Formats: sequence, C-alpha cells, structure tokens
Amino acid sequence: MKELLWNRKGKFIQYLIASFMFIVDHFIQIFTFSIILGAAEQGSDADMTRIIVIAVFAALYGAISFIISRLLRIGFMRDIILDVRKQAFQKIMNMSFKQFNQKSKEVYLSNLVNDINTFEESFFVSLLNYLINIGMFVLSFVVLLVLEPVLAGYMVIASVILYGISYLFSKKTVTLQEEVSSENERFTTSMDNTFQGLEILKLNRIDDRFLNKSLDGLRKVELRKYVFHVYAECQKNLINVIGYVVSCFLMVYLCLNFKDGMTLTNAAVAFQLGANMSFNLIEAFPLWNKIKASAKIYEKITKTEEEEVKAEEKKEKAFRFEKQIEVKDVSFYFGERAILKHANFSIEKGKKYLIKGVSGAGKSTLMNLLAMTYDEYEGQILVDGVDYKEIREQTFHDKAAFIYQSVFLFEDTIRNNITLYKDMSDEQVEMAVKACDLADMVQKQPDGINQVLKENGKNLSGGQRQRISIARAIAKNAEILFVDEGTSSLNEELGKEIEKVFLSLPQTVIAISHRYYEGVSEQYDYVLEIKNGEVHQSTAAEYFGEVVAC
Repeated sequence: MKELLWNRKGKFIQYLIASFMFIVDHFIQIFTFSIILGAAEQGSDADMTRIIVIAVFAALYGAISFIISRLLRIGFMRDIILDVRKQAFQKIMNMSFKQFNQKSKEVYLSNLVNDINTFEESFFVSLLNYLINIGMFVLSFVVLLVLEPVLAGYMVIASVILYGISYLFSKKTVTLQEEVSSENERFTTSMDNTFQGLEILKLNRIDDRFLNKSLDGLRKVELRKYVFHVYAECQKNLINVIGYVVSCFLMVYLCLNFKDGMTLTNAAVAFQLGANMSFNLIEAFPLWNKIKASAKIYEKITKTEEEEVKAEEKKEKAFRFEKQIEVKDVSFYFGERAILKHANFSIEKGKKYLIKGVSGAGKSTLMNLLAMTYDEYEGQILVDGVDYKEIREQTFHDKAAFIYQSVFLFEDTIRNNITLYKDMSDEQVEMAVKACDLADMVQKQPDGINQVLKENGKNLSGGQRQRISIARAIAKNAEILFVDEGTSSLNEELGKEIEKVFLSLPQTVIAISHRYYEGVSEQYDYVLEIKNGEVHQSTAAEYFGEVVAC
C-alpha cells in the first residue's frame, strides 16, 4: 500500500497539504471561538472590530481552503484508482493459464468491479479523515503541552486506553471486509450463470426459481455489508462513550483550575484541545481499521501469491518438443475418484491424435494434463526426456494453441483477431488466412483483412469464426494444437470441412470430438480411448474399423 501512494510523490504531498488545510481551518475556528469568549469576558473593553475581522477571515478561509483542498485531492484520488485498476488487471493478465483456471472468470470480474469500488469508496474517505484526525491530535497535544502540561499528560494516558480498545476491533474489521468481498464474488458468479442460461430458464418457465435464488444471493451480500457497518458503528459508539467520559473529566479538571484564576479564553482553548485529542482518536482508530481492511482488498486484487511466484521460479527449463511427449504411469484423482489410472502412451511430433470416450470419462482431464493445466498427478509426463513439472509454463504456451467449441472474437479487425495483437508480418498473416481457406471471405470484406468485426464476430458464420481461431494457431506458429470439440457447434458438412483443416496442418494435433466424419476421422494417426480410467491407444484405422464393424 505504501508503494501505491508513494509512486506519485508529488501528488501525494499535495494530498497531505490538502489534509493540513483542514487542520489549519479547524484550529482557526478554535481560536476564533476562544477570542469571542474572551471578548464576552472583557465586556465593553473588547475590540469588536478586530473580532469581526477575525471571524470574517475564518469564514472566508474555511470556504476557500475547502475548494483548494478538494482540487488538490481529486487528481491524486483519480490517479491512484487508475493505478489500482491497472495493477488488478495486470495481475490477471500475468497469471499462468493454470493459475487463472483455479477460479471462475466471474470472480476476476468481481475483483475488477466490486472490490475496486469498495476500495474507492472506503479508502480515500478513511485516509483523508484519518490524516486530519491524527494531525489534529498531534497539533492539539503540542499546543496543550505548552498551555497545560499536566492535562496533556492525562490526555496521553487516555489516548493509550482508546488505542488498546480500538486494537481489539482491528482483526475482526478486516475479516468482515474480506467476507463482503467473498460474498460479492459468489453473487457475481451466480448472476453470470443465470444470465448465461436465461433463455433456457424462460423457455422452461423456471425463471422464478432462479429469481428467488438471485434475490437470496443479493440478500446475503447486503447482509454481509450490514454486519460490517454495524460492527464498525458499534466500535465507534463504544469509543465515543469513553470519549464522553474523558470530556467530563476535562470539564471537571478545568472547573477546578478556573477557580484558581484560569481565564475563560484559556479554559475554552484547553477544553477544545483536550476534547480534540480524545475525539480525534475516537475517529482515527476505526478509520485506521478501515484503511487496513482496504489494504487487504488491495493486496487481494493486485498481489501475486508468493507461493505461486516461487513455484514458477523453481522451474528452470524451457519447453522444447522435437521428438515425443511420453506419459508414464500417470494417474489423476478428483477428490477420491480416480479419473485416470496408470496411463501409458506417447505423442509423436507432427502426428494427429483423437481422444475418445463416453461423457465424463476424463477426455478433458487428459487434454488438460497434456496442456500443462493440471500438475497434481501421479507418474510422469516427459517431453524429450524433460519432466513437465520442471518446465516454465510460459515457454509451453508460447508453442501451444487452443481451439474450443465456443470461439471468442474481439470487436476489432480480422487481422488483430488472428495475430492477437502481436507483431506479425503480412506474409505470416496471409499464409494463415490461405491455410484456413479464409481468403475469399477476407477479399469480400470492404476493408479486407482490416475489416472490423462486430461483437464476438456476429457478422461472420460459425465456420468462418472457427477458421479464424485456427488461423490464430497457424499464425502463431504453434507446435501443438489442442482442439476441444472444435466442430460440435457446426453442421455436419461444415464440421467435416473444419476437421479436414485440422488434419492438413503440419502441427501436432490433439483433439477431442464426439463426432465421426466418414472418410475424415480415419485420417487421424492415433485414437486415445478412455475406458474406466484406462487409456487405450490404437491407430485410427483400427479404432474406426472396429466401430463401423460393430
């Protein structure tokens, strides 16, 4: 958190100056009030003209300082929130695919929206008021130490007691704020799932059930917020009660000293300074707890886990695939359920592999193991003799490409959707376009390769969208292509044509498909069939010959 504020030293200093202006304004009000009380004590001997001038000056300073301090603060606040948003987004973008997959995308969306909004709402208000209250406490103590050293000592003792009480609330305040963040994540995930399936819900007339579920999720979010705010208020009110006790002590002390000749002006100043010391701390300590809670939110959404960094740093080898990937005695469990049992097979460079099996057999699990997404398995996966667990994940993804059933396209040019914003030569892009039979489609576009696509490629057919996703892999010059049900959303004829494209590529292809395209599926080199957790390898000709015979 310190580095976040100190990265913009100049503007942070302006923010401190803005806070100091509030402190000066408050002290001017204290002394103006004391001077007026002194004038009342002097009666007709008081210089009313001087007092009026001072009062007008105090009023004008208060108005002007508020405007200036606001202008000094607002730029800093805007820049810091922008930094937080950038850091939060950068953390997500810098994650490895494995790390990213540990949570749903809705959790990251909640971090970028709900958590940053929470940080913005609570942090700056808390920080400003904390600085003002601490500044008032220190300055009040210094002045009181000069006027009434004994009273200043008593107030320090009272401050220590208030600090001790506030400290007891600190940990719980942070925990409650984190619970609000977690509940926001769950609610965002639930709402996204509901909207994704809204058409099905309405067609099957079960939207009322999910409406109730959504309202229940919203109730839980608001309940967490309510608990947090009630706890914070209880903390504040408890300290307030102690503050009033301190104020009563102040009044008794000053009354005793007033009898010994203390002037009304000095008594008024001493009372306000003493009250400031106690009530400034009353305000400051809960604010400090809120700042710490905000710091936790900041760390959660911007800081990479040290364990993840250390684990990745231990991996010293780069991914190099020249001959084969060997799967040796690999078992994988989901909880206590064995998904794969002692799998043994190899993937040869340049060959085409088709993973088959009934629904839930473990096809996606096997692909994820080969794609370095999972690493909690027994056995070994070796690429040219190097263990997967020793390889830096980034070097693997530099040489791998993924094609899914659902293709995502950016609302950008065809070129940028193929290159994914990387620097590539025109020849490289053109080669990818031709290889995927996209040349005719591109030529028909008004702006050619620079034609801007509509949201998620709505102005393209399903086949064209899938071909663009394949062109990405070719332009990237990936060595391994993972295809997860890449043709299942297409009609039979179009799916068959796309499957031919996969098989015509020079890259190693590892595909999952539940479809059988006569005369095309047989062109795969090998089939990896999963039955009861066991992986059986056979040539495609053998496998489909048996299927057709059955």
